[in-house]
Order: sequence, then structure tokens, then C-alpha cells
Amino acid sequence: MSATRAPEDPGSSGVAPADARLDPDGRPLPSWRAYGLALVVLGSIGLVAAFTLMVDKIHLLEDPTFRPSCDLNPVVSCGSVIGTSQASAFGFPNPMLGLIGYAVVVTMGVLYASRVHPPRWMQVGLAVGALGGVVFVHWLAYQSLYEIGALCPWCMVVWAVTLLLATWTWTISYRELRPSSRAAAALYEVRFLVVALWYLGFALAILVRFWDYWRTLL
Repeated sequence: MSATRAPEDPGSSGVAPADARLDPDGRPLPSWRAYGLALVVLGSIGLVAAFTLMVDKIHLLEDPTFRPSCDLNPVVSCGSVIGTSQASAFGFPNPMLGLIGYAVVVTMGVLYASRVHPPRWMQVGLAVGALGGVVFVHWLAYQSLYEIGALCPWCMVVWAVTLLLATWTWTISYRELRPSSRAAAALYEVRFLVVALWYLGFALAILVRFWDYWRTLL
């Protein structure tokens, strides 16, 4: 199945043009172009983070005494994380997954931003991939907090990007598949609130886990 031109999105004035896609209640459906732009931005940030981690990993392999620039203190230390077995969970450096995955995200984003709607199976694949990314992020976060005992700033950038990307992908896909569902519409409208609460949960876990260190900085 070949890609097709995506229907035009409603205008920014808040009044949907005559050919805009509307749900059965007359409400405009989500903007796939805005979603595409978000994929490009988020995917690019993820690529930068994954590339930086990959470069630091290579430097550490070449020189075990190398200290990444994000080694700031005993808690915030990329080197303490990159050199662990968890950083190569599948037998190769985790950033390789990011380089591949985020390249796909950017490519999908360019298509949507250009108003070209890829086949549905590609969007389903992106949603499934996002689910895998979210599961992996939570595993890595647990390992960093409770097994390794250190935080990698670039890793946390990847966590933040993945959670936002996944939430937006799931809610817009559900909204598209169930245009008449009020639940789908409501979930899409509160997607940023969901992500904010997710971030808050991570922040609280980090605060509590390393509280003995944080209070020394007060």
C-alpha cells in the first residue's frame, strides 16, 4: 500500500474549513501535520542524545579513564551508567537502538508534516515501537535509581522524549481509529497532562531515591 496525501488540517483560526475532517459531533479531528512536526522535533532530540551517548561509549572503550562532560557529581554521572552491563542490555550499546528508532521517528514525522499519510501499518508499528520504548525506559530508570545508583542526563533526555512521543502517538492513533469515541477525544485533549504527571512521578522517584545527597546541596 502506498502513502497517500493526508487530508488538510483545520486552520489555526479555530474555525474548521469546509473540507476539514470532523468527528460525528462536529469537532475537528487531530492535526496530523502538527503531530508530524512534533515527531521531527522529538526524534531529532532523541537522535542527538543517542549519538552523544554512543560517542561517549566509544571513548570509554578506547580509554577507561575518559570522563564524559556530563559527569557532574556522584549522582549525576553518565560515566557511571554507560560503563555498566545495563547500558548494553541486548549485547550491544543501548544508544544503537536510539539511533535506529529515532531515525524512523524523524522519517515518519517528515511524511506527516508534508501532509503525506503513510499506510496504517506503519502508524501501528510506530505505536508498538513506542510501547516497547516506554517499557525499556522504565526498566532503565529502575536500574539507574536502584541498582546502579547514578543518573545519566542524556539518558533522562531519552526518557522524557520517549514518554511524550509515546503518549502523543497512542492518543492520536486511538482518536483516529475511534473518531466517534468521546473517551478517545478526551484522552487526546489531556495528553500533555498525562505526560506532565508521568514526569512528576519520575521526578519524585529521583528526589526520594537520592534525597540524602540532594539535601547536602541545600
